[in-house]
Amino acid sequence: MKNYKIAVVPGDGIGNEIVPEGYRVLEAVAKKHNFSINSDSFEWGAGYYLKHGKFLPDDGLETLKGYDAVYFGSVGLPAVDDTLPAKDYTFKVRTSFNQYVNYRPVRTYPGVTRPLRSEKHIDFVIVRENTEGEFVQMGGQYLPDEENGMGTDTSVFTRKGIERVAHYAFKLARKRRNKVTHITKSNTLINSLAYWDRVIKEVAEQYPDVEHEQMYIDNSTAMFVLKPEIFDVVLTTNLFGDILSDLGGAIMGSLGLGGSGNVNPEKEFPSMFEPIHGSAPDIAGNNIANPYGQIWSAAIMLEHLGEVEAAQSIMEAIDKSTSEGVLTVDLGGSAKTSDVADAVIKNL
Repeated sequence: MKNYKIAVVPGDGIGNEIVPEGYRVLEAVAKKHNFSINSDSFEWGAGYYLKHGKFLPDDGLETLKGYDAVYFGSVGLPAVDDTLPAKDYTFKVRTSFNQYVNYRPVRTYPGVTRPLRSEKHIDFVIVRENTEGEFVQMGGQYLPDEENGMGTDTSVFTRKGIERVAHYAFKLARKRRNKVTHITKSNTLINSLAYWDRVIKEVAEQYPDVEHEQMYIDNSTAMFVLKPEIFDVVLTTNLFGDILSDLGGAIMGSLGLGGSGNVNPEKEFPSMFEPIHGSAPDIAGNNIANPYGQIWSAAIMLEHLGEVEAAQSIMEAIDKSTSEGVLTVDLGGSAKTSDVADAVIKNL
């Protein structure tokens, strides 16, 4: 029997409700598919920062290296400066563990009313470059209180960084519907994103069997709403992917439905799996948060670990649950957070 060692980091807000429910699903699917999961829980995040002045202990990253994967909820609280959680937790883990792929799928959930008039089936994956681009946080503020004050942030795009995420996207497309749409704004960002385009096109030549198109971010944003069915694998920069994946959640019907993985494809370091939404402290503690994205993140984690059948079982159980009307308040239903996990486990 295979055994997987999972670091569980619920984080803040609703993370403390949806992560335990997602983990219950993990335990149930492990039992069904004859593997085992051992876990340790770490109370890191903004709550930890309020007590200790840091988001994780000094040896936190070294601790996480001993695990096969990290099952994460969300980070952030109103009492903590919102410029800190990404820099001091999320980006730190992604960069230190070379999680250069942010894998964010978008799909139709049966039984969920979507805001789009079109009822066409949606099934695509946003592959977001996860360690470079606009989020490297190189820059500063100069004389911010003066008349001529200024603030700068510098985007960084390297050949290595672009090539490796592009290869991942094209290989993924070969397993899906053989199409990659890469997102850019090189008509105005004529250095950084022109280079992004150039390197992606060079990689595309190595995959002649995969259809490749380039699309500007403004057009792709419109197409996500007007014709989301045209997309298969969407390759984006760090910033564009952050924005587009929230739009992807919206066209599914709720941000609570979106799962994701911060992936180190070579498995040299553990990857981290989390829903796409934030900590939602305004609804925390009421057992009403939508855990479907967290549960989907568990399926993405199992697929990454090689438990493909178990991952598929979770997705089938999710679909049966939503089609039966087990929907939380954000989806127009009345199911509690724990009710959703109960239904998914029953349907396993």
